[in-house]
Amino acid sequence: MYKFWAVLYMKNRKGKRLTLGLTDVMVFHLHIPSFPLNQFVESFIYYKNYQPEHSIDRFLPDGNINLVIDLKEEPQYIYDNHTLKEIQACKKVWFSGIRNHFITIPSGRDSEMFIVNFLKGKAYSFARTPLYELTDHVVDGELVLTSQILELRELLLEEPDPFKKFAIAEKNFLHAFGKYFEENPFIHYAVQQIIAAPDITSIDSICRKVGYSQKHMIHMFKKHVGLTPKSFLKVIRFQKVIEEIERKNPIHWSRLAIDTGYYDQAHFISDFKNFSGFTPKEYMLMKNHMLNYVPVK
Repeated sequence: MYKFWAVLYMKNRKGKRLTLGLTDVMVFHLHIPSFPLNQFVESFIYYKNYQPEHSIDRFLPDGNINLVIDLKEEPQYIYDNHTLKEIQACKKVWFSGIRNHFITIPSGRDSEMFIVNFLKGKAYSFARTPLYELTDHVVDGELVLTSQILELRELLLEEPDPFKKFAIAEKNFLHAFGKYFEENPFIHYAVQQIIAAPDITSIDSICRKVGYSQKHMIHMFKKHVGLTPKSFLKVIRFQKVIEEIERKNPIHWSRLAIDTGYYDQAHFISDFKNFSGFTPKEYMLMKNHMLNYVPVK
């Protein structure tokens, strides 16, 4: 849920490791784990001393599930989307379920975080609970991943070297969860089809391909992904819009709506506002360089 630096990652995803020195004080490292962990975990991220000018972000639904290990003692807060008042304190480790709505969170200023980004549709092997129970929720990490995750935090605190932190995390995750690693081929196929072509993929065609009824497919998908196939497709289609906005200048909104699979511009604007809280033009005025994070204060 925190600073995943998605634009930088997408530009460098072929690499095993990404290291950036963006300022004299900021540290940022991204690590892709080895097999078999890389079949379930997209990346580990470690950063500290990020210093944005703003203090609060609106985070938009991106189809991801994440584990955040806070390496500082002060709690981080989730804010009311409208009043910006603190409504939930997050301490030490928290599990962020897939989102169908935007959420308001700290910008990451002065923080030190170790983040686990699960591959889409693959977090079930770690949570071992139906993921729809965690949709749009942020919960204490030990409630989902047992007290072992707090033990990992202590190990990460003791090790100053970021790359050794990654090695510790890999070893810990394999030991604690390796026996549960099991890919559901039907869910994997459905997720990949939606990600590859959210503008043209239909749930009916996926069901026909895997041989499941829609009812059974919806049940399985919610359990392993956290959303229904239709809701997940809408989130991924919205993500395609966000990425296209970053690539295109000037933007022809009606053409963008049709190209990304919307019936018309009204449908496009309605979905965009539901996921971001902004109209597309409002979003253009508010956004910064950080994909899916909109400064609000």
